[in-house]
Amino acid sequence: MSLQKQLNAIESRVDELVALCQEYKRHNNSLRTRESQLNEERSNLLRKNDMARNKVEAMISRLKSLEQDS
Repeated sequence: MSLQKQLNAIESRVDELVALCQEYKRHNNSLRTRESQLNEERSNLLRKNDMARNKVEAMISRLKSLEQDS
């Protein structure tokens, strides 16, 4: 194989690797965005869960106090 053909093959392979790196970078950015969205959703769900727990605990306390009053 001539030197020119070898250089062309190397250049072609480098171009493929650059394209692959760009694809991985886009995919990585997409995954980071999705992770951020999921973390935000998780925080909201934890907050709602805590609010629901507090409401249920308050209802239980009221029921217990009503039970003791009767």
